[in-house]
Amino acid sequence: MGLFWDVMFRKPAGTAPSAAQAVPVQPLTLAQLQAAADQTLYRLGHSTVLLKLQGRFFMTDPVFSERASPFSFAGPKRFHAPPLALEDLPELEAVILSHDHYDHLDEATVKALAPKVRHFLTPLGVGKRLIDWGVPAEKVQQLDWWQSTRVGGVTFTATPAQHFSGRSLWDRNSTLWASWVMEVPAGMSKDVPADVPGDVPSQPASPALRVFFSGDTGYFDGFKAIGERFGSFDLTLMETGAYDARWPYVHMQPEQTLQAHLDLRGRRLMPIHNGTFDLAMHRWQDPFERILSLARLRSVELVTPIMGAPVDIRQPAPTSAWWQSPT
Repeated sequence: MGLFWDVMFRKPAGTAPSAAQAVPVQPLTLAQLQAAADQTLYRLGHSTVLLKLQGRFFMTDPVFSERASPFSFAGPKRFHAPPLALEDLPELEAVILSHDHYDHLDEATVKALAPKVRHFLTPLGVGKRLIDWGVPAEKVQQLDWWQSTRVGGVTFTATPAQHFSGRSLWDRNSTLWASWVMEVPAGMSKDVPADVPGDVPSQPASPALRVFFSGDTGYFDGFKAIGERFGSFDLTLMETGAYDARWPYVHMQPEQTLQAHLDLRGRRLMPIHNGTFDLAMHRWQDPFERILSLARLRSVELVTPIMGAPVDIRQPAPTSAWWQSPT
């Protein structure tokens, strides 16, 4: 109750941007997305990332609503608009969901997207929520940890995370949460049908591209296990934000985010779960500033694009510290 009181009524200054610190957004159009090169990524806000792989589009944890909340009139409000409207998105080969919290599973967004999504990939139990909302059951695949499926020429594996789930006071931990490994094998055709979920081989084939999406998680030894099983990652999309000393088991401090990236044997790190919603007691810029400082000390390449800016997953161009206040 004390924690709830602090978060609701004792917020320190700077947890959300002022008018002079507006989060920059690079507007996107459908034509730009369709013309983009393969293996391009766009950060749309919080943990919502759009990836173009094998000529098709995939999206993680889509949240386009004004608030990350069960209510339209209360709860954390967006710092910035999405770079493009829902109706301007292309057809999506798959939506990949990490868990069922409101800042990751947005009912209004799911319902609006459903007609243009071929597959929804979810941890166990989360898919039932989608089906209850009217998503056709044949579009939904629910995976346990270490199970994988191939969709549109990309292999997705649900991997462990240390978090929790629930959308009310009465359904705590009734569904699973997960991180995800995305693999594009070398020479894979763009027209490969989806496979039935199954166990991941002990020694998977070396991919042309490998991306890790952390979802929400505390730091735990699962990162080392994932790194040992899958080898290196071209890019890790890592939770870096909404942390606090009072909830260390479910969200990582930036020092732990960097260590998790190293455990995963990642080449480049993109900090996500920040810059869109006020979900903790730290300044909104703190996650960026702390991870940048830590990455420099450990010679880790950081990728921090403006919302909506294209990123070449293999060879990203240098990105700026856009969150810094103007001098």
